[in-house]
Order: sequence, then structure tokens, then C-alpha cells
Amino acid sequence: MKRVLLIYNPNAGNGVIKNHLDQIVGAFEEAGLLIIPYRLGGAMDVDKILTELPIHDYYKIIAAGGDGTVNLVVNAMVRHDIHIPLAIFPAGTANDLAGYLEIPTSVDGMIRVALSDNYIKADVGTAGKRCFINVLAIGMLVDISQRTDPAIKNTLGLGAYYLRGLAEAPFARPTRIRIEADDRTIETEISAVIVMNGRAAGGFNVAPYSEIGDGLLDVVVFRKLMLPAMLPVLIGVMTGQHANDKRVEYFRTAQLHIESDEDGAVNTDIDGERGDPLPLDIGVLPGRLLINT
Repeated sequence: MKRVLLIYNPNAGNGVIKNHLDQIVGAFEEAGLLIIPYRLGGAMDVDKILTELPIHDYYKIIAAGGDGTVNLVVNAMVRHDIHIPLAIFPAGTANDLAGYLEIPTSVDGMIRVALSDNYIKADVGTAGKRCFINVLAIGMLVDISQRTDPAIKNTLGLGAYYLRGLAEAPFARPTRIRIEADDRTIETEISAVIVMNGRAAGGFNVAPYSEIGDGLLDVVVFRKLMLPAMLPVLIGVMTGQHANDKRVEYFRTAQLHIESDEDGAVNTDIDGERGDPLPLDIGVLPGRLLINT
């Protein structure tokens, strides 16, 4: 039987994957596939799994969890030069990448997609020594994501981010950054910079023109916003009209450099998890992944 590796986060989505593990194993056995589950946590990290198994003998890898879990798996695949197909079981808080790829959030739907041989070639973003599959963020959104309690995120979902954002917006401090891309240089104070490989971040359609297989990243710069201006810009994001706002700069590029006067103190967020601080060289690995859709 062909073997499929399932790497799952037992805490994602209030344990939806671990609670349906028998159903998942049974469905793959009925399809003639032997699924090998590995539970993330403790000493069992992704690098250990992928280096200790004869991974190139496997037919497919499934990453089960939120965008952070997918990020861990993708980083390990790139680091260890693994090129077998990847399927996603979206079981996290936002599941932005899976939403862009139209992967169902029901267990039956996840299984159906992962059992198919429908794939797209997806780019992978790079930021220093790290990779991102969906988004790299700088600014207020980073602080909100990284300070939101995981238990609250599991209970309230996206509402946890919104509530935290409302609480912290009056105290948000702009960050002065410099961006150098192929065709422009931007030096300004920002509330946030979002570098997208997918389209959505935190449930918002931040990069409506992004294509995950075009070899480009979509960069959205939200210039310094005082509290009264935040609501109209937020409404613009929700309606997909923010790219036309004079307080927003939207462009596409294959590479860029971002630095700050506070280099080393300005943190980044990569697919919902803490990334490396500025300065960063950001690029793209075109068509690096084969993903089930």
C-alpha cells in the first residue's frame, strides 16, 4: 500500500483532527492508502519526523492544523529538499491559505480533497532563513496575533483577533521602515506592511489580486493611520477597495528588502507565528510546492 504521512497539531481547532483520527485512517484505508499519523508536540517536531522517516518513499504529506502548522511543514520540506505532494487539513483559527485554495473545513471535505490527485503548483515566500506560504506581516497586526491567548483563539476564532485589535488600536505606535523593491523605494511610517503569497490574512482579503503560482508577492503598505482613519481603511479592506486608498500602497514584486530605524526590535509574523526581526530580504521560490486542491 502507498503510505501517506499525516502530521497533525492535536490542539488546533479544539482537537478536531485527533477527535476524527479513526475516521481519517479508515477513509484512507478504503482508498488503498496507509496513513501514518504523527502528533506534533514535545520532542516530536517536524524536522525529526521528516529526517527519521524514509520520507521519499511516501506518496503524500498531510499538514493538519492552522496556517502555523502548515508553515512548519513547508519550512521543513524546503529545508530538507522534499518535493512530494502536500495536502492540507484546515483545522486552525483562520485557515487563510486553505480558504484561498477552497479546501473544505469539514472532515469529510478535507478527506475528499486529500484523496484526489488534483494539484496546483504553489510559490513559497522566503524571509531570511525562513519560509512563508501565505503571509508575512509587520506592524500592529503582529503584536495582536502574538499576544492573543491560544485558548481564546480556539474558543472565539477570528473574533479573538478582532477583539484584541479593538482593545489595542488606541495605543498602536507606528513604525518607521524603508522598503526597497525592483521598481521603487518607500520610506515612511507605517501601521502595517503585509507581504502576501496568498490573498487573506486574519480572514481579511488583504491582497485581492494575488495568485499563489505567479512567482510574485503582493505587498500592501498601510501608512501611519491615526485612530479616526482606521475604520474607513478597515472597511476598504473588507470590501476589497483598499488598494485605491491614498493611505495604502499596493504593488507586486519578486523580491524586496525591508529595514527599520529600530532593526532588531521590529518583529515580524510569518503565517501566524513569530518570524525573524528586521532587517529582512524577502523573495519567492516559484512553483516550489505541489498542493492538493
